[in-house]
Amino acid sequence: MTEAQTETLSVVVERELPHPPEKIWRALTQPHLIEEWLMKADFKPDVGHDFSLRADWGSIACKVLEVEPNRTLAYTWDAYALKSVVTWTLTPTDAGTRLRMEQSGFLPNQPQFYEGAKAGWPQFFGKLEQVLERLD
Repeated sequence: MTEAQTETLSVVVERELPHPPEKIWRALTQPHLIEEWLMKADFKPDVGHDFSLRADWGSIACKVLEVEPNRTLAYTWDAYALKSVVTWTLTPTDAGTRLRMEQSGFLPNQPQFYEGAKAGWPQFFGKLEQVLERLD
């Protein structure tokens, strides 16, 4: 296999949010909040925990890879033929938090997954921001 065939693509979304990392962390890790902006989830912030994200169209198999409270969260995101990893990074700023999401592992021959993620994540971020506005 040549290097070009093994190179993977990533989708990155970054936003500066006017909320402390602790508040954003709750929205990223509490199942009832995850459901409001992403999908139904049986998530627990424990490394090795298997969980699924469920929507009308089906489900995504996930496994928690990394948990550093209020800083980093990573989990696998396996749906259909897509094997990817979603990594959230929270960086405190003077105005709140820089939130970065990277979904990595898209193969060049999977344009439908890559384009879907590029279109979908900004919408999820919009919903996440609405949830954060409502949280105390």
